[in-house]
Amino acid sequence: MIVIQNSIDVNSINEAEFSNTLQSVLDELNVSDSELLVRFVDRIEIQQLNKTYRHQDKTTNVLSFPSDLPIEIEEAILGDVVICVAVVTEEAQAQGKTFENHLLHMAIHGTLHLLGFDHIEESDAEKMETLEVKILEKMQISNPYQ
Repeated sequence: MIVIQNSIDVNSINEAEFSNTLQSVLDELNVSDSELLVRFVDRIEIQQLNKTYRHQDKTTNVLSFPSDLPIEIEEAILGDVVICVAVVTEEAQAQGKTFENHLLHMAIHGTLHLLGFDHIEESDAEKMETLEVKILEKMQISNPYQ
């Protein structure tokens, strides 16, 4: 289940379509029974989160926060994906992408982090990017890394 929290009241996002599309991604990744919270935030909030949890005092496009429920609680909660709409908008314009496609890419990217994927090491980055491209291709979205 996808839960959308639009704390900044962005009207340009079709939340139902976004949620349905992201749910299909969870289905493909075999975690369709899991709950995922996606939060749309402003620059101030993403910068504060980035500073607090990653010790980087700057804005970013997406952050992921895995669920920290004890294993004894048998809830399938992946965690939170927090997306800064302003940063995603700027990146989409600069990279010649549609806002919708870039937003979905950032949501998928954040979700993959929740599933244990990372891009610190080059080999891990290649695996993560390959999976992102494969998922996006099924949605007829071009490779975002080209």
